[in-house]
Parts: sequence; C-alpha cells; structure tokens
Amino acid sequence: MPELGTPPAVLRYAAFAATPGGGNPAGIVLQAGKLAAPAMQRIAAEVGYAETAFVTERDIAGDSRHLRLRFFSPGAEVPFCGHATIATAVALAERAGTGTFVFETLVGPVTIETSADGDGIVAAFTSVEPEVAPLAPEVEGELFSLLGLERGDLDPRYPLLAAFAGNWHPILVLRERAAFDCFTFDPGSMRTLMDAQGWRGTVSVLHATTPTDFAARNLFPVGTLTEDPATGSAAASLGGYLRATDSITVPGTVAVHHGEHVGRPSVLTVEIPRTGGIVVSGTAVPII
Repeated sequence: MPELGTPPAVLRYAAFAATPGGGNPAGIVLQAGKLAAPAMQRIAAEVGYAETAFVTERDIAGDSRHLRLRFFSPGAEVPFCGHATIATAVALAERAGTGTFVFETLVGPVTIETSADGDGIVAAFTSVEPEVAPLAPEVEGELFSLLGLERGDLDPRYPLLAAFAGNWHPILVLRERAAFDCFTFDPGSMRTLMDAQGWRGTVSVLHATTPTDFAARNLFPVGTLTEDPATGSAAASLGGYLRATDSITVPGTVAVHHGEHVGRPSVLTVEIPRTGGIVVSGTAVPII
C-alpha cells in the first residue's frame, strides 16, 4: 500500500569535500521509520545521488545515538555506503551534539565518532572486518578489456584483488599516471559485469603517488552517474587490501584523493590498524 501524507524531508550533504564544490553528494532522510523499501527506492531515484541514507529506526535499546540505516542507490539497495554514513553522522551531530553514534546496517553495526574542529564536524567510521579475494582469470580479462588496459599496466607492487569492507571492490593500481588519467569505459558494459559479479560497490582504479598517498577513480555506473566522486566503502576496502598485501607498515595512515575526473575533488583519510576494521574519516557540509 503506498505511503500517505507529507513526503519525508530529504537533506543533501557533500561528504569528503576538499573544496566548496567538491565532495560526494548524499541524500539523507532522518525520519524514514514509516517508509517501505519501494518508497525508499523511489526517493533515492528522485534524489539522483550515488546513494541516499534512510534512518529507519531510532533510539535502539533506549539509546538516542543508536540508529538503524538503510542505503539506496538510484537503482538498488546497497548494503553499506561510506560517504552517506559520514554525511548522516555529521547531520546528526549538528542536531544532537558530537560524540559516538552506532549505525546498524545490513553488513553489521558501524561505529562513528564525531568531533568538532576548525573546519566543522569531522566524522570517522570503523568498517567491518575487511577481506580480500582473487578474481577469476576470465573476470580479470573482461575487466582489462572493458577498461582498454593490459596486465602490464598494473603497478607490480600491488596485486589485482577484490577487497571488502562493507561492499566488494576490485582494486587495480596502475603503474603510470597517464594510464590512470586517460582510460575510458562503457558504463553499460561495466554495469553488466559488476552486477554479474555482485560488486555492489565500485570498481576502484588507483595510482600510488607515494606509498601513503593515492589518486583514485571509482567507477559506479548507475543512472546518470559513471564515476563516484568519493566512496568511504572503497577507501576502507583499500585500507584492508594494503594491510592484507603487506603494502604498508601498520599501523599506518593513507590519504585518498578522489573526484578530480568528475569535477568534485575529495579527500579521505584512511587509518589502518594492525587488526580489526579500517577507520575512514572526513567532513561533510550541507548542499545549499
């Protein structure tokens, strides 16, 4: 039965913004307890951002800072979304004060710490336990073909693997900056491959400018989108990948620069502990 009454308010925030016009836009519905999944899907499609977050339950076990979230892209529900998590935490902290929040998600509970600094409110989430897995040879071949790349374009220091910290992301680190900047792909064909492999996150293509500084392009063809300006899920997966492949000394911190190729520069800070979840932090600002 369709929902009746006034449509819920949708907030719009840009997460991980490096400039006033940067960051990754997210929709946020703070009062979504009465919405069924089809209504949330419809709202996400109308908003048109990569993801919209819906707070479907508040005051879990009597704790006003313990909430349940669901995430929808314009095309489907997404198990976890990092930038919408950051944006929601900042929006809540603006209204309820900084401190710790716990979000129940489809991938499990996610803890978010919020604090105030000179740039506003900073939020940091700790991912679920990360994993890595190899890609089947035929999937690797199709991925290279879709990107117009060859195995020799990979940076030999970083193996091609899929990484998980809430969503699965294949991770390709390219040796040359020119190859990173210039590759192209057909969005429809990439979407078909991603759906067939169950990749609910992005295809994460990177270039290591230093061992602790990465440029990233996160391919996410859905609706009118082709590349995601910034994704906390991919950043967390990268952190897990770097630890699993012994590509960084832990504990360690890396910076990930997204969004340059889609005109929305973004910066994410990724803290990689010796064990456990990966910590991703950044700011979020209202979109006026």
